This record gives sequence, structure tokens and C-alpha cells, in this order.
Amino acid sequence: MSADQLLTVETKGVWQGGLKTSISIRHFDPFIVDEPESLGGTDQGANPVEFVLAGLSSCTSVMIAIIAKEIGFTYESVEFKNKGLIDLRGLMGVEGVSPHFQSVDFEVRIQTDENDERIKELKQKVEKRCPVMNLLLDAGVHVTSKWTRV
Repeated sequence: MSADQLLTVETKGVWQGGLKTSISIRHFDPFIVDEPESLGGTDQGANPVEFVLAGLSSCTSVMIAIIAKEIGFTYESVEFKNKGLIDLRGLMGVEGVSPHFQSVDFEVRIQTDENDERIKELKQKVEKRCPVMNLLLDAGVHVTSKWTRV
């Protein structure tokens, strides 16, 4: 594998006290990652697993754009809705309980004139190549994915 086939991704983080961390990525303004008050945080930002679900939506969006161009698939808009289930016992250290998502429900609503077969083709190609989707799947997370034309 040559060096031009690899992408290095970097972030920086600084603990801000409590459960809050300031994260910097490339040249963008830093953002706060925190927990809701119900989990002991100050609710000054989304929590890490919420960012994972946001990453799933945005990564899928990127892959839709790339693959739609490759296969000549046209669409007007896409909306995403996610819901993940975490067993808090895993976060608390209970033996045998995974701390990551137990399951994720992932909904894609795509506005297109393409037929159902083409939507299915796009879905299969996107989900096969989306890094965040595959990170979840490779971790053994049960992902239910529903794509709907609007």
C-alpha cells in the first residue's frame, strides 16, 4: 500500500474540568464535548456518542454524494435520523456488558425520482463503503438501516 492511499486524521483535546473537553480539528474553531446534567455533565455540548451518530449521518451524506456521482444517481435532498441504544451498565464497568452502542436505528430519507431498485443499489454501495457505518458494524453493533424515498 502506498502512502497516497492512506489518510491520517488528527484531533486535539483539552480537558476543561468535570466531564467537559474542548476539541480542536484542523483550522476550525474548537468545540465542547460534554455530558448532559443527568449523566453528571454541564450539558455545554453534545456527548461523544452523539457525535458518533452525527458522524454516521455526515459520513453517509458524503458517501451518497460520491457514489451518486459515480453511478449517475440524481437526488434533490437527504435527511437523516438516528437513535442509538447504550446499556449504561457497560459504562459503569459491569463485567460482560459492552459500553458501546447495543443497537442503532438509522433512517435515510432521500428526495429523488430514481426507482426503488436504484435506491437499493445506492444504499448497498454507500453502506459498504461508509467508514463510520463499517466501524459500527465491525464492532458488532446491530444497525437497522431504513432508506425511504420522499
